[in-house]
Amino acid sequence: MRDAARQQFRWAPHTSGVSFVKPKDYQAGETITAPTPYAAWLALRGTPSALCVGDLLEMPDGDLRICKYVGFEQARWVVPETKPPEQTSVQPVLRHPSDT
Repeated sequence: MRDAARQQFRWAPHTSGVSFVKPKDYQAGETITAPTPYAAWLALRGTPSALCVGDLLEMPDGDLRICKYVGFEQARWVVPETKPPEQTSVQPVLRHPSDT
């Protein structure tokens, strides 16, 4: 997790359940093979790559787990909505009869 987003996440009130995260707040880290998120946390503890509150783990099936003070909980990417293309309307040109 990027530092600015981490501070905001740390000070936000805890919510249980799915956390919605923005891809722009994260950068890819190293890959680790572990049977569970807790095993990954334990393997990385004490290393420069230790998992901190707010960090994500992506499981082999694509599921995301976010590290919180209470453990790992499910997370999902927030996908920004794309605006539909603006529709341009054509206005008829009205002419005064004396203009013709």
